[in-house]
This record gives sequence, C-alpha cells and structure tokens, in this order.
Amino acid sequence: MPGSEETLRIILDNITPLGVERVDLQSALGRVLARDVVAPWDLPLFDNSARDGFALRSADCTGEGTTLRITGFIPAGCNVSEPVLGGCAVRIMTGAPIPHNCDAVVPGEDTLETDGQVTVMAPVRRRQYIRFRGEDLTGGDLVLTEGTVIQAQEIGLLASFGQAVVPVYRKARVAVLSTGDELIELGEQPSNGRIINSNAQYLAAALREIGAEPILLCIGRDNRESLKEQLQTGLKADALITTAGVSAGARDLVRDVLVEVGVRQMLGKIEMKSGGPKAFGMKDGIPVFSLPGNPLSTMVTFEEFVRPGLLRLMGHRRTVRPNLKARLREDIRKEPGRVHCQSVRVEAENGRYMATTVGNHKACRLSTIQRANAIVILPEGPSVVAAGEEVEVHLLRGDLVLLEEPNLTAGCVPDDRVSEEGETFERRVRVATR
Repeated sequence: MPGSEETLRIILDNITPLGVERVDLQSALGRVLARDVVAPWDLPLFDNSARDGFALRSADCTGEGTTLRITGFIPAGCNVSEPVLGGCAVRIMTGAPIPHNCDAVVPGEDTLETDGQVTVMAPVRRRQYIRFRGEDLTGGDLVLTEGTVIQAQEIGLLASFGQAVVPVYRKARVAVLSTGDELIELGEQPSNGRIINSNAQYLAAALREIGAEPILLCIGRDNRESLKEQLQTGLKADALITTAGVSAGARDLVRDVLVEVGVRQMLGKIEMKSGGPKAFGMKDGIPVFSLPGNPLSTMVTFEEFVRPGLLRLMGHRRTVRPNLKARLREDIRKEPGRVHCQSVRVEAENGRYMATTVGNHKACRLSTIQRANAIVILPEGPSVVAAGEEVEVHLLRGDLVLLEEPNLTAGCVPDDRVSEEGETFERRVRVATR
C-alpha cells in the first residue's frame, strides 16, 4: 500500500488544470492567473511630481534662500508643453507631469511664497521628489506570471495597465456524494439508527473556502441502483467526492459501482490513520476521491489529499498548506508501521512552537478537529512518540501567532513544504510549478 506522500504524488501527477476563461477584473479576485501578463506601457507613464510644491531647475538654486519667479500652475491631469524659463518655477501638484526642462521638485513646506515669488528654504538636489517614467515597470516587463493567485494587490496592478478582463483557470465544479442508508438530510429529525449528513455540509464549505463550487447530490443509498444513478450524475462535474462505502463490508459497494461506471482506480487504501479506507480514480480526466465516512477521517483525508488535488485542478502552483516544526507536550501513542495523523493545537511559547493534542481522536469525534489548528504527521515507526520530540505539523487555520523568526518549513511562504534537505515538497512529488 502506498504511504501518504506517495498517495499525494499519484493524485497530483494525474490532475491537470481545467480550461481557461476570461472574467472581469473584480471577478478575478482569488482566482488563478492562466497567462503571463506583460506590461503594455511604462509605469509611471510619464515623469511626475511626488509632492505638492514647485517644479524648477536645480541649477537655478545656488543655495538656501534662492528666490524664483512663479510663472505657472500644473495640476494633476494637465498636459504640459511649455518649458520653465531660467530663474522661474511653477507650482505643481502631486502626480502632475514634470515640465521637460525641470529636474527637481521642492515641497511646499520647504518654501516661502510672497508677491508672485517663491523662496527656496532648503538645499535642492537634482531629481528630488520626481517619479520618473518607467522607474516602477517598463513596457515589455513581465508583470505577473501564470499561476499567480490574484489578490487585491494584483487587482490594483492589473488596473494600472487598463486590464479590464483577466484570463483565469476555471473554478472546479465538484460533486459531493454521501452514501449510506443511515443518513438523513439537514432539517430532518435524527432518530435511533439515523444520522444527519454532516459530511456533505463540511465538504461544501471546505470547497467554497478554496474557491470551488460544490454540487450536493442526493444521498446514495446502499444499493447498486441508487449509487450508480448518483455517481453518473456526479461524473458530469469537474470532480467528484464520495464519502463512506469504500471499506470491506457487505454493503460497501462504492468501489465496485465506480468501476461499473468507468472510473479507473488509481489508488486504494493507504497505510495512514486517521483516514482508514479511501480511494482515488479517474474517468475522462475527472478525478474521483472516495473518502471514509467517519467525520474526522473525512476532514483529515480532505485536507491531506483532496484539497491539494482540487487546487491543482484550478491551476494553483502551491497546493499544500504551510508546515512548521513543533515539539509535543505529551506522549502520542500510535500503531507501529503506519503514518499517523493527529489533530493538535499549536501555540508559540518561549521562542518555539508547542503542539498539544485536543482530546479523543476517534474518527467519529467532530469536536476534535474543531479545537485544532494543525495536524501532526507522525511517520511510520515506534508506537510511542515521546513528549518533547520535534514533529512536523500541517497548519489548518490562520490563528497561530507566529514567532519573530518562525521555523516554518515552507520558508514562510504559504502553501509550500520543504523537506529536511531544503527541497520543496511539491518538487519531491514532482509537481510542475506551472
């Protein structure tokens, strides 16, 4: 059976980004850029003033107390064509174009104005307080690379170049199928033997968090006809997630029915706890993730395997959350020979990160992961990992107060992992950065 890293490698190697669509600039927020963006012109486009004050020729200012005649006013947005004569200055506003023969701006607070004249009260340096054409970016420069996640800063930059429409990778439409005769929908009253389909609600929210569009299917019952109908519907989406029905029980039919509807199985059970039985397959480029039904196992396997795969599907170059090294506050017992995932609470304390388990880690305990902000990954090996040992943790939330010099194994770069040798995790699993 493959381990967790091999499982993720197989998943990411088999997923390619969706197609490209063009959206308006504001709709591009949070999306992944699908093409390189090259500057169509210089930024700034012209020499302009960095301060309100006076534009002048530095050669006319022979020392403090130089007095010049004011011969004009240049507001922002004005088109300047006339040069400034020797011994003269023009009032200028921030952002206004610099007259072609001026080489300095003196801020208004460094001057004294009387009777149409301005006295310069401070030394003047050539080129001071001028923002020169192309000093930020030059036409033809690579502005943003394909794979960039577009945030507010990128929106502002794209707007500066007049880019009203942006090419981005499509959002993934992800079908979610919960299976089991015991499930009832949200709003129905649970009774003995029946439980609410909370997995679907969790997965829908987790999908929205990463920018995907969830499609909640009807509950798949424990018979081939119901499962086949729902799976065929789900395979019309860009990706499909199923929960439960992939173990070895008499009514665990999902694996068999997936094969019947043409899904090629790429992975089966892996040696990891929590997680239990799980599978991954493909049909016509559509990834199918089959997760265990116990809520905590569903959450852990989504975080470790499904989330990275779907981010890859939507064009993200970095698909895994940040890692850091932390020390355990207490012993953790595990099954020897299996990778073990444990929900923990990580906090900064005395210049290091400390990880505390958050209670019972049975797969049915929903409250466990709610109290956690990270998952600790314990490798195959002994059955006890002792308090004080350094372990690798994968962050789940953004509520950790980072140290001044955090020991993030991702080099403080979100959604990247680095091995002990300094090699990025995604390079280890051979995922292209583009």
